[in-house]
Amino acid sequence: MATILVVDDEEPILELLRFNLEKEGYLVCVAKDGQEALERVEKEQPDLVVLDLMLPGMDGLEVCRRIRLIPKYQQIPIIMLTAKGEVIDKVLGLELGADDYMTKPFSPRELLARIKARLRRINLPEEADSQIIRGELRIDVKGFRVYVRGAETELTPKEFELLRVLVAHPGRVYSRDDLLERIWGYEYDGDTRTVDVHVRHLRLKIEKDPSNPEYIETLRGIGYRFKG
Repeated sequence: MATILVVDDEEPILELLRFNLEKEGYLVCVAKDGQEALERVEKEQPDLVVLDLMLPGMDGLEVCRRIRLIPKYQQIPIIMLTAKGEVIDKVLGLELGADDYMTKPFSPRELLARIKARLRRINLPEEADSQIIRGELRIDVKGFRVYVRGAETELTPKEFELLRVLVAHPGRVYSRDDLLERIWGYEYDGDTRTVDVHVRHLRLKIEKDPSNPEYIETLRGIGYRFKG
């Protein structure tokens, strides 16, 4: 039974999400500001965080950033809620380590679908290699670890899954829609920019020169592929 931390300063939203999540069988804990959210993460060690952007005191972006600075919490999926809707807020959230975002007002049913997608265990074929080595890049598939030039590099869950999908089929071209369907696993409002954000962030972590990538190639107007 997964534990979900919901962080929002609006009581009606807290109660709405608590009701719907508990009805699905999740354990739910709540926080109403950024500092309380960090304390709850430490105390409850949730499996997923639903995090509002606009919070009193410390905002959601700073909470997200601080969670990602703690190694043992770097793999916790974070879904960010924003009432603003501006692209810059969504992109900043993804850059700071959020795995997904939703704009208020939102459908509880859609949020539940996204939560289930985040918590769904990555199913790998039994015959899949436990180690994938490409040049100076080594992926420990079952251990969810990535090593670049011998040093371990921390990836978010979505960055890891994106890399795993691309590297498993070097040379194969994936459109942004293909990657959204395979990795996010649900309808994503047709907004493919989140793929570009994750690819950019991933390149910063694994490429010697992100502006001239040796691993993840962009095919303008088509998508991405891993160079074999």
